[in-house]
Amino acid sequence: MTKMRMTLIAALFLGQPAFVSAEDYSDPTWPCVQRKVEQLSLGLMWPHQSPENEAAQDLTPAASTLVDTLVLRRVSLDEVDDITANFAATNAQLTQDDYTAIFQAIFNRINRDRTDIIAGIGRYSLSQIDLATRIETARIDMDSEMAKQDPDFDKVDALEEQLDWDQRIYRDRAQSLLYVCETPVILEKRAYAIAQTLSHHMPG
Repeated sequence: MTKMRMTLIAALFLGQPAFVSAEDYSDPTWPCVQRKVEQLSLGLMWPHQSPENEAAQDLTPAASTLVDTLVLRRVSLDEVDDITANFAATNAQLTQDDYTAIFQAIFNRINRDRTDIIAGIGRYSLSQIDLATRIETARIDMDSEMAKQDPDFDKVDALEEQLDWDQRIYRDRAQSLLYVCETPVILEKRAYAIAQTLSHHMPG
């Protein structure tokens, strides 16, 4: 089922706007309005030359602690700046290459978490597509039964009860997904902001 089909089902059966974008139907497993970017680019975020060997560089214990702290989403960007400033003041011996290694470690962690979230959104979307199909089938079955000269009202009641339940689940999931769809963008912005902060505080 395409995104267009899913959108029509949501509008027709749920009586409310669908949560999917009306701009791009190329990937039916991506239900978000936000553009799908599966992998971030370190080179676009970090304005300094990275080592030719892309293997992760060993970090000092202090640098490892910094990485573990800055990747936490509960740490605000204002706190990121304060923590990085304190780190820079107490680790003045570190070089630009050291800071590059720090950001590479942060980037890899954020990018991995972001990729996992995107994969989860895809699985979530597929379950919504299946549920939308079931809603459509139940509606057709109800209409067919009611069109008969002697409808089976017990069957109609059962279909109506199941339809009401499925629609409620669909709406709740769609509302939750609106917030989940923001997460990859939030992580992308966080990675970029951390790159800027590290660049500001590292030695010239």
